[in-house]
Amino acid sequence: MKVLKFGGTSVGSAERIRHVASLVQSRGKNIIVLSAMSGTTNALVEISDYLYKKNYTGAKETINLLESKYLKTIASLYDYHESREKALKEIKACFNYIRSFAREPFTQAEEKIILAQGEIMSVAMMSILLNERGLNAEPLPALDYMKTGENGEPDFNYITMHLGSLLDKYCDADIYVTQGFICRNSVGEIDNLERGGSDYTASIIGAAIDADEVQIWTDIDGMHNNDPRFVEGTDPVGQLHYEEAAELAYFGAKILHPTCVLPAKVNNIPVRLLNTMQPEAHGTIIDSEIGMPCIKAVAAKDNVIAIKIKSSRMLMAYGFLSKVFETFERYKTPVDMVATSEVGVSLTVDSERHLIEIVDELKKFGTVTVDRDMVIVCVVGNLEWTNTGFETQALEALRDIPVRMISYGGSNYNISFLIRREDKIAALNRLSDCLFKNKK
Repeated sequence: MKVLKFGGTSVGSAERIRHVASLVQSRGKNIIVLSAMSGTTNALVEISDYLYKKNYTGAKETINLLESKYLKTIASLYDYHESREKALKEIKACFNYIRSFAREPFTQAEEKIILAQGEIMSVAMMSILLNERGLNAEPLPALDYMKTGENGEPDFNYITMHLGSLLDKYCDADIYVTQGFICRNSVGEIDNLERGGSDYTASIIGAAIDADEVQIWTDIDGMHNNDPRFVEGTDPVGQLHYEEAAELAYFGAKILHPTCVLPAKVNNIPVRLLNTMQPEAHGTIIDSEIGMPCIKAVAAKDNVIAIKIKSSRMLMAYGFLSKVFETFERYKTPVDMVATSEVGVSLTVDSERHLIEIVDELKKFGTVTVDRDMVIVCVVGNLEWTNTGFETQALEALRDIPVRMISYGGSNYNISFLIRREDKIAALNRLSDCLFKNKK
């Protein structure tokens, strides 16, 4: 059995939902994971924001607007009146439920309930469509099996047991359809796996059932060797190791959520990235094959903040670095890049949250400099340090680009460069020319 995940753009209209239904019909008994229709989650966040502000008129207007989109979709999605009526009943129930929260007080727990409705509606519409086409499509409510523990991480024992029970219960089904993104937390409240969580859902399910493969279907034919939004003539990468894919996802490749890789890696389940509109394309396979030493792809992470702590007083002092990193740990702020010298340390973070407090504490240890609007450019591949020359190729490509920091050696799969935001596009294009186009 395989797990096939389809994102919001893949189910963003009646035409695309029908296309996905046709695609999964021909692929056998699998588990289909769906995101909310594109634009839905943003609209639900907006509705929640109105409710927090007690602007019930604004909330109801936004609810009505979103509901009209779904009603139009349903009107053109099904061939039979019975299917349309069944879908209308499901969707109207969801929107009436959302309207019921237009009262005081509105809490964060209630916002999570509202956000869950997008995926719930996607599964309802798809299941009804597949049933209309003669398949025994069984909805598997994610809230019945997907759960996180006290630390916010997936409770794999609970998930494996409860998902297995559902699959046994509906063993005669031709296909299963379930929600991505949503879950219950350790106390049983409706919660979610945060943005990009549908990828994570698919990988968790794949691990729980020991799937043959996890497929992530999007609107691009695999992970490209550079960002096609800024670089012309990029190519899909045929194969990536789990570590290479994780590096690219974390450092900016939008096609895959970073958390998706770990459950698949731990259980050695291949992940394939495919294009919904070009299903015949090979896409990108992510597995445990290391392959020949080479550079495979480039990605860029925006909105990076560089922090330098310089202190001659702490020169070679025992505990200096531990005190610096304890500050970030105290404010639960992850660090991406690190560079040290005998007089200080430079590092990067990707969030302004708690930045003022962090800088204030760091000033106890030395002079602190903060640079905003930075970008981490990540060069990824099998870059084992005994294979000489890869770092030279990357540096040569960036010879005219001011580089603030370089990280190399922390991983066999990644060389990272910190540059200014205004140099990002030039850097990506020069890396593409030097590393890929000139070698074709």
